[in-house]
Amino acid sequence: MLDSVTGLQLKSLEIIENTSGIVLGKADVVRQALCSVLAGGHLLLEDLPGLGKTTLAHALAISLGLRFRRLQFTADMLPSDILGISVFEPNSKAFRFHPGPIFTEVLLADEINRAPPKVQSALLEAMEERQVTIDGKRYPLPEAFFVIATQNPTHQQGTYPLPESQLDRFALVIGMGYPDPAVERAMLQGVGGRQHLGELKPVIDARQLVAMRQAVTRIHAGEAVIDYVQQLLQTSRNEASYGDGLSPRAGLLLLRLARAWAYVDQRSHVLPDDVQAVLPGVVAHRLSGGAGGSPATGQATAQRLLQAVKAP
Repeated sequence: MLDSVTGLQLKSLEIIENTSGIVLGKADVVRQALCSVLAGGHLLLEDLPGLGKTTLAHALAISLGLRFRRLQFTADMLPSDILGISVFEPNSKAFRFHPGPIFTEVLLADEINRAPPKVQSALLEAMEERQVTIDGKRYPLPEAFFVIATQNPTHQQGTYPLPESQLDRFALVIGMGYPDPAVERAMLQGVGGRQHLGELKPVIDARQLVAMRQAVTRIHAGEAVIDYVQQLLQTSRNEASYGDGLSPRAGLLLLRLARAWAYVDQRSHVLPDDVQAVLPGVVAHRLSGGAGGSPATGQATAQRLLQAVKAP
């Protein structure tokens, strides 16, 4: 357990403030995104085009001091466009592997549901094991690697629904939402936004991010909190209205995200409030009515689940 607030723990607030200077009026969304990173999970941003999903991903990567690659997913994309390809070189008379854009620290998979399922599935091994296998040889990805994917609502033309196996690899699904009038007016007056990304400075680096992730694992979760998480899992599985319920993987992610939320809150222990804060993003794509649906639907599903289980 952490005995006191550390300098790196305080840095988490600086990261949120730094990123929020670009992504105006969305401090809570930025915090959820950061918690996903600190928990070692991947993030799926779902909303209409033009609401700042790509800007959030880029600003967060800069604030974390990480190498950033953006990959625009399209209907004609191939798995090798992501992973890389082995090319025969006549001079050496051997095949040489040319790494794809996935070999970075932050991969922005932009409009991931515009690519066919074969391409989407190419990300599975990388997201789960942080490595890729090409021609039988394994290539490790950077220790700080994580994916931020964006997807457009599935009712729009030219989209392919993400399979459940891939959705489950994302720790959180969150939406951006429209800005409130005051924030939108500031944006129209030139405050914040993508045009100011060049002015953004890193708050930490990859080595410090790894240290922060390790510190998150040491945040104490008492028996009462673990009981609470387990009751939420069991309730989601025992009532037909939730579909198949939350998997053990979802339960582990829920607790890791709650630890990250407590870490950002400058605490050394998890409260039930932390679990409740991250639950909507965890269930949005995993429970009946949420998979493939909107973050707003996931919020409603989470509220039903929270009402069904009494907090300690």
